[in-house]
Amino acid sequence: MITMQNVRKKYKDFELELSLEIPEGRITGFVGKNGAGKSTAIKLILGLVKPDAGKICVFGNEGGELPAAVKQKIGVSLTEAGFSSQFTVEDVWHILAKMYPDFQKDFFDQKCDVLKLPRKKKLKEFSTGMKAKLRVLTAISHKADLLILDEPTAGLDPEERLRFYNLLSELAVERIILLSTHIASDIEATCSKAAVLSSGTVVFEGQIEKLLQLGNGKVYTTTILQNELNQFKQKYRVISIYQNGINVSCRFLSNAAPKKEWVSCQPTIEDSYMYLLSSFKQEVE
Repeated sequence: MITMQNVRKKYKDFELELSLEIPEGRITGFVGKNGAGKSTAIKLILGLVKPDAGKICVFGNEGGELPAAVKQKIGVSLTEAGFSSQFTVEDVWHILAKMYPDFQKDFFDQKCDVLKLPRKKKLKEFSTGMKAKLRVLTAISHKADLLILDEPTAGLDPEERLRFYNLLSELAVERIILLSTHIASDIEATCSKAAVLSSGTVVFEGQIEKLLQLGNGKVYTTTILQNELNQFKQKYRVISIYQNGINVSCRFLSNAAPKKEWVSCQPTIEDSYMYLLSSFKQEVE
């Protein structure tokens, strides 16, 4: 288990303050808008930055830079990190084999075929989706006990996304997996637990089912005139709209007692996530 107790990190224009437990044998989703603090939290876990206060425990190691033995247990896929664009997948293969004693050469080779990653093509010629797949593959190819995946589905098409979800489910049985994303549907497809960050604070931590339930009785649809839309948006949190001539069908959030013309909807994870963030914002204001 990874634990963060009363951890605080302050920058000039941003402050992160959180307590969190990331258990073994399941996938924990770290979800929040860009700038919510997800990347800072990951860097704290990895020992890349030091907390101003609080305690972080990673495989029994508390605080400071992680020792080499602990680093060997961690597989990381960060959006801003990667190999030189002049490298090929074969080059990456050889680098990983030297870096990690437990590097699984056959597994890496097999997944290159499954993920359709050409071995001799330079990375600068890879698409965004191909680069994303390679980052994840490098993270999972050395029997890591902890996987930290930052925005792993960025650039993937729906079919590749589904393949990735299935792979993660297989890997989660004996590992700690932290999946950081701003896409709520990613955590619904893969995670059993979620932590939602907003403005450097954990505003929800718990089972996915509980997060989903937050939207119960808060999501509606109604039809209004096109010229009423701006005024409607000022009163309610509009999730989506569908225009049909002079009419607009709106899916929206509301705490108010439903009006006769509103139709109650079963919330999706996106609905509940948006409701949670909207409620937190109102409390802060």
